[in-house]
Amino acid sequence: MASDEYFDGYMEEEEEWDREGLLDPAWEIQQKKTFTAWCNSHLRKAGTSIENIEEDFRNGLKLMLLLEVISGEQLPKPDRGKMRFHKIANVNKALDYIASKGVKLVSIGAEEIVDGNIKMTLGMIWTIILRFAIQDITVEELTAKEGLLLWCQRKTAPYKNVNVQNFHLSFKDGLAFCALIHRHRPDLIDYHKLSKENPLENLNTAFDIAEKYLDIPRMLDPEDMVNSAKPDERSVMAYVSSYYHAFSGAQQAETAANRICKVLKINQENERLMEEYERLASDLLAWIKKTKPWLENRITDNTLPGTQHKLEEFRDYRRKHKPPKLEDKARLENSFNTLQTRLRLSNRPAYIPTEGKLVSDIADAWKGLESAEKGFEEWLLSELQRLERLDHLAQKFRHKCEIHEEWAVGKEDMLESRDYKKCRLNELKAMKKKHEAFESDLAAHQDRVEQIAAIAQELNALDYHDVATVNTRCQKICDQWDRLGQSTQKRREGLDEAERILERIDQLHLEFAKRAAPFNNWMDGAKEDLMDMFIVHTTEEVQGLISAHDTFKSTLGEADKEYNTIITLVQDVARLAQQYNMTPPDNPYTTLHAQDIANKWGEVKQLIPRRDQTLQQEMLRQQKNETLRRQFANKANSVGEWIEKRLDFVAAIGVHMKGSLEDQLNEIQHTEKECQGFRPHMDELERINQEVQESMIFENRYTQYTMETLRVGWEQLLTALARNINELENQILTRDSKGISAQQMNEFKMSFSHFDKNKTSRLEPKEFKACLVSLGYNIRDDKQGEADFQRIMAIVDPNRSGFITFEAFIDFMTRETADTDTAEQVMQSFKILAGDKPYITAQILRQELPPDQAEYCIQRMAPYSGRDAVPGALDYMSFSTALYGESDL
Repeated sequence: MASDEYFDGYMEEEEEWDREGLLDPAWEIQQKKTFTAWCNSHLRKAGTSIENIEEDFRNGLKLMLLLEVISGEQLPKPDRGKMRFHKIANVNKALDYIASKGVKLVSIGAEEIVDGNIKMTLGMIWTIILRFAIQDITVEELTAKEGLLLWCQRKTAPYKNVNVQNFHLSFKDGLAFCALIHRHRPDLIDYHKLSKENPLENLNTAFDIAEKYLDIPRMLDPEDMVNSAKPDERSVMAYVSSYYHAFSGAQQAETAANRICKVLKINQENERLMEEYERLASDLLAWIKKTKPWLENRITDNTLPGTQHKLEEFRDYRRKHKPPKLEDKARLENSFNTLQTRLRLSNRPAYIPTEGKLVSDIADAWKGLESAEKGFEEWLLSELQRLERLDHLAQKFRHKCEIHEEWAVGKEDMLESRDYKKCRLNELKAMKKKHEAFESDLAAHQDRVEQIAAIAQELNALDYHDVATVNTRCQKICDQWDRLGQSTQKRREGLDEAERILERIDQLHLEFAKRAAPFNNWMDGAKEDLMDMFIVHTTEEVQGLISAHDTFKSTLGEADKEYNTIITLVQDVARLAQQYNMTPPDNPYTTLHAQDIANKWGEVKQLIPRRDQTLQQEMLRQQKNETLRRQFANKANSVGEWIEKRLDFVAAIGVHMKGSLEDQLNEIQHTEKECQGFRPHMDELERINQEVQESMIFENRYTQYTMETLRVGWEQLLTALARNINELENQILTRDSKGISAQQMNEFKMSFSHFDKNKTSRLEPKEFKACLVSLGYNIRDDKQGEADFQRIMAIVDPNRSGFITFEAFIDFMTRETADTDTAEQVMQSFKILAGDKPYITAQILRQELPPDQAEYCIQRMAPYSGRDAVPGALDYMSFSTALYGESDL
């Protein structure tokens, strides 16, 4: 646009020539026609027109309206009176507005316009045309008139018989007008059929086509142009400027439409990515919220089958439910990184997800899920171990209770009896010896009762599910035991008191009682040991039990001698009775009978081979478990070493790996395919691990790996591969969108790698500064240089972490070379489509833009609320600002 200084100089230099020109009657007639048509071309936008230029502007109303239409600005409210001072006031308002635009009105006063001075009126209209129609024309920084002339010369240069040197004689034959139309719209005119010898026909053809197809009204009279020796320059300039604006406006509209389409297409794709991110984030967070309480629940039904069912549910979760969600998490993070890269490359602000759906929020939620998951399986396995021990203890408790209850049957009635007061001395002696044997038996059973109480206490401590029944039974036995102790003491006191009166002893029965009771108690203990339940986890423990059993069998010879001795005592009694022809009396010293001893001894000898068989079966089971341990260890060591090598390889990819970004991407994608092919090994290991757990194997000394550590390593490998692929793809996208050559990218990478001494893929501020200097950055060694470097640090390290990553370094080195769009450029494009109006209509949008993007704008643009609004007017300014600001698009 030409400057106001040029405009003032142009007016002053031609002032004398202009005044002389205005005295020419022929030029005056041409100017009246042209200026009237030019004014009406603008006034018709407001629904009005003028017929007589020197009369219709006298009251100043249409003059103010003309200025409002062509400037798009609101002038002060006009005076509506019909008095002369009202008209002068209105004209002055118009002249003041013209002056406010930097135009000096020389010798033009409001009174002359009100009086209808045609020369002053035409001079004022010419001033308006210069300011609002011609002054804005710029070609290679030339002035308005020279720029318009140069534009005409360039557009008509290829055409025969056209030589534009001025704005009067050069346009007289009409060929210049036809050439301008044909240059821009060859479909409207056949230039080759025109002849320099038919100027009137040429002028009429150009004016008719311009009026009909280009919306340029007739401003010149063909007869006046032909008959004048020198056509009026001002009239021709005014008319030619309409051609310039018509053709340049079409080109600007096309450019503006293309720019808007580009911006809207980018925005639509960004919105799609935002919606996809929000959907994935919502679904994943909902699943985590639903699953986490289940993993945090550490309550079972306290039974072994119920806990095993819960373990099966957890295995289904690890195999079927979690892997797809882990893939969703990786896809969500990749989508977020891609979106942020696209926004940064298109000069849009970073995308901030809705509250609670940030990548960090999802990472925290996932971390909480894995934290809950980490201890869940360990807890389940320990719970299984606890319940198995509880079940074993409960069986042991019932077995000991049954033995004790069987022993205690009738003991209280026997102790409460007062039969010793009615017997003879020999019977009393027998009763006393019998009581002594009972006391020995009672003392022998003390240990069993204490074991029953200890087992019951342990079942209570381990929260056994049927602890109420256990406590009731234990309490009953303990109460009975207390009564037995008290009753035993009372009976002994009674017998001691009666012993002073009656003494008689039967040595043979006494010897039997003394030997039979301990031997019977030993057999009870042997039966209990042979029938005792056991739980072991290694072959060494089983071998210990076998060794103990062999030791026990080595004592059977002495036990057999004792048994024969006891039986011999009984046989001696029978022999003596037979010898003296007597009926064998009952043994007064014990309740045991020879048959009881014989039966128990037979049971003990039958239990020994059964115990041998049970221990051998357990040894076979433990040997099978040992095989499973070795099988799992061999597979785990192989898989663990493979995963660690791949993790080391992935960690080495990045800044320190040679080759192009595409080579690095192909290499890591190849590794990802290797992982997919390696998955059957993980599945096989899971199967072996399931067998290990089902066999209740809890330790493995042949490997340092556990299934949990291998799962974590496998998931870390998959996550690292996905993250590295995403980062490389974003680097390629950044390189291609910024127009960076492979050589430039390698130069950036080599410089970064050179200063990354520790190979951590990030630089300290001093290293980063040295890297910039090596790439040609001029960072002065003074306060200004430090300020410039701190400004750069604020860009590459906005979080003030104290280091610069390779991605931030690449982004900084390339961001300033991008061809980016701005809100002002988009706003200016909409203004061009709207014909310089501050609003736009749906009709124009549908006419200039593709259907989908036109509807996109119509749905999102707010209604325009300015004073000059028309029905359906839309506010494109706020819409353009929202495209580049924090909005809810």
